[in-house]
Amino acid sequence: MEDVVCVIMGGGRGTRLFPLTKDRCKPAVPLAGKYRLVDIPISNCINSGFKNIYILTQFNTRSLHTHISNTYKFDSFGGGGIEIFSAEQTGDGIGNWYEGTADAVRKNLRYFRAGPEGLVVILSGDQLYRMDIAQLLQHHVNTSAEVTIAAKAIANENISAFGVMRVQNDLSIAEFVEKPKDPNLIDSLSLKGELQKYLRYPSKKPCSLASMGIYVFKMSILQKALEESGSDFGKEIIPMLLGKVAMKAYVFDDYWEDIGTVRSFFETNLMLTNLVPEFNFFDANRPIYTQQKTLPAAKINGCNMHRVLVADGAIISDATLKRCVISERSVVGNNSELENVLMFGADHFEDIGRDTALPSFGIGKNCKIKNSIIDCNVRIGNCCVLSPENKPLTYDYSNDIYIRDGVLCVGKNAIIEDGTIF
Repeated sequence: MEDVVCVIMGGGRGTRLFPLTKDRCKPAVPLAGKYRLVDIPISNCINSGFKNIYILTQFNTRSLHTHISNTYKFDSFGGGGIEIFSAEQTGDGIGNWYEGTADAVRKNLRYFRAGPEGLVVILSGDQLYRMDIAQLLQHHVNTSAEVTIAAKAIANENISAFGVMRVQNDLSIAEFVEKPKDPNLIDSLSLKGELQKYLRYPSKKPCSLASMGIYVFKMSILQKALEESGSDFGKEIIPMLLGKVAMKAYVFDDYWEDIGTVRSFFETNLMLTNLVPEFNFFDANRPIYTQQKTLPAAKINGCNMHRVLVADGAIISDATLKRCVISERSVVGNNSELENVLMFGADHFEDIGRDTALPSFGIGKNCKIKNSIIDCNVRIGNCCVLSPENKPLTYDYSNDIYIRDGVLCVGKNAIIEDGTIF
């Protein structure tokens, strides 16, 4: 399968992940202490043997571009590479802001190096999963499909957030509904009879097949589809093609999480602190790649820690941490207590000649922080108390402190003065 290109969607505003996307695009959001979200689909492509990768971006792209250019360098002997296409204004009228996932592909289709019989794999930039894309493509070929949609069995009580498909026993897609709300409609889409064999674990709850936002198109079919109107794959292109082309489902039976909201992002990161997390970053055979930095080992000075991930360059002194993810160059001061906290760390170590009127990077002494995300380059002074408890699920306290989905977020580069209580 040499005539294959992989396209990673990274152009959305990421409004549901605000304020984490205030100064960066979704694929550039930090993950698991040392990665970026975009590392997941890129690593899946590389581990599956596919290295012709395109990333489509639009909003707040600087940090993503920097990360990609500093991380993924393919040599001329191995072939392949990663190209980033940002929305652009061109003289021929083709370029402009992307109006949706399909429109982003439409505006860049002419650059994709695949022939009419080649395959285009379209991937999301904000999901956590490990997939052998070669198996997906082999399924596409074996079933003589022209379009394949990767699908995951999801409990019906949560299915309304996804595109949902009803399939035949041979996995031909008979119906596709974007974010169904009607209970009777959802019941009609449920996996029943022989199709329940596709559940990884026997489930007592009704389940349906949700689109993972991962598609395989025959290049000629994709070109023809994008000649029609329609800016989004799930809402317009897939329903338009249904019944006109051979469309099949590929049922994925491993861990998959759509990290589209602050709450899902928060819980997914904290899941990684479990004794045996559902997603394994320690798989040596299929690693998740990221930028390798020259950093000293983490320094832990007399701490009480329970289920904590700590990345290189962190310094934690006489603190108590429970269920936390501590990223690179994070600093936590004496006698501070953190519970259910994601800390993004800093882009660089503190300058020796810094302005001492400001708190240092990281968290100061005698602080208590709970159920919070501390973004990059944050300075939190001494004796601060931060928690979303007994507050609205969504709240803007200032340009520095927000609550989203019941999670307190301290924005990037924020300065929280000594003694702040929120």
